[in-house]
Amino acid sequence: MLRILGSANPLHPTLNRRDLIRVGFLGGAAAGASSRQPRAEGSIPAALPESFGAAKQILLLYLQGAASQFETWDPRPDAPAEIRGKWDPASTAVPGTFICEKLPKIARLTDRLAIVRSMTHKYNNHSNLYTLSGYPAVDFSSETNPFDSRHHPFFGSVLDYLEDSEGAQPVGDIPRSIGMPFRFSSHSPVFRRAGPYGAFLGHGYDPVWTEFEGEATREVPRVSFFSRLKDVPVKDPFLGITPESRLRVSKDAQLRSEMTLDRLDRRRSLLEQFDAENRRIDESSATRSLGRFQEMAHSLMTSQKLRDALDIGHEPMPLREKYGMTLFGQSVLTGRRLLEAGCPFVSVFWDEFKVVNTAWDTHFNHFSRLENELLPGFDSAVSTLILDMESRGLLDETLVLCLSEHGRTPKINRSDRGGGRDHWSNVYSVMMAGAGARPGVVVGASDSRGAFVKDRPISPEDILATVFHLKGIGDETTVPDRLNRPVRLTANGSVIPELLG
Repeated sequence: MLRILGSANPLHPTLNRRDLIRVGFLGGAAAGASSRQPRAEGSIPAALPESFGAAKQILLLYLQGAASQFETWDPRPDAPAEIRGKWDPASTAVPGTFICEKLPKIARLTDRLAIVRSMTHKYNNHSNLYTLSGYPAVDFSSETNPFDSRHHPFFGSVLDYLEDSEGAQPVGDIPRSIGMPFRFSSHSPVFRRAGPYGAFLGHGYDPVWTEFEGEATREVPRVSFFSRLKDVPVKDPFLGITPESRLRVSKDAQLRSEMTLDRLDRRRSLLEQFDAENRRIDESSATRSLGRFQEMAHSLMTSQKLRDALDIGHEPMPLREKYGMTLFGQSVLTGRRLLEAGCPFVSVFWDEFKVVNTAWDTHFNHFSRLENELLPGFDSAVSTLILDMESRGLLDETLVLCLSEHGRTPKINRSDRGGGRDHWSNVYSVMMAGAGARPGVVVGASDSRGAFVKDRPISPEDILATVFHLKGIGDETTVPDRLNRPVRLTANGSVIPELLG
């Protein structure tokens, strides 16, 4: 099953939601409120007014490890064999647009998608922080430290913060940002990767994470960098889980039997009065974060709506099977349920599991892993999601983002271990669909070998600037850093007009 988690991390000593729930979040520590940086309306490009604010909700699908552009959105059939790979391009619902033949279900839906084929940047080693915040990591040690004080916040955390800045209800039955299926890179044996965290906004703006507790149905060999490139057997839930796997709220987030809702609300009222006095004394980001933890703890302990949204057992089995009985497929379905329940920002990470440099990081066994593990699950989950959301009327107001931190090398490397493509950030592809995204468009182009941008270079910052625009956030908006200085939402991002419809 999936269960709601706090921010527990052995490398990070600050309080977390789980700790607060366990010790009784209504006791002891007081929470301060930060001074609010006003949310500026900013300027709206004259040609883009209709798309401004079109997205009421966001569903992020993140392919960690870097998906190959050649075997997804940008095949290169005319390139030499060592570049083009094994598979042919497939015609799609948009005449003249081709994607990899191993994505046949998605190919029939490209008239609903917007594809960018000219992504580029210079950070070539799992640049998750740059992709998710719009600000690059200082160095690789920073990229593998989720709590480096120099980081900028996850764009989902920024959206959450801006809602608070406008005086919105801090918490409700459903948290504003939920990450699945487990804390990012928490099942990696070595690295804890940066990216989806609140950073200087405070850990109260981290996503609320879920945790997988089901059973994987497939065991596969994984080439391990840290075992002298030997094969390591891994039961990987991203390749299959049992139907009995369930989505439930953590037992830690449920009320103790002696704590009634009336008693809880009375104690909460007393705490709020106490907090009001302390906010005048201390308005640091640390206490602001603690206040967010308290609010979220109350929400998790009392929200039947959240528990119901997480319980995919309510879904008919045929639909679950269409999404795919994998951890990714069932998480994507859960994401749709959370959107329906009112969560404005849901993230689903296809993450490495037990062995570093797995997930979409195909240094080894590139084609066999894509054919047997990655592409089928991706094709089923994304195609079913688009049709399911469309039939329910969710797609018009929900932006679906499919991002990866960079791409893969044009040349297939290694003659052993099934061949592989290594890291390549000079050009790669991403996809979006739904609210405000122009359907059926392809923006930018790679060159004939898929090695560099031929037309219209686009950065991760530009993607995020476009997301903020679709959320109705002007380009002059800032958030305060740890010293209360105004900081732009991205370093230098610009809205991409060609993506907007």
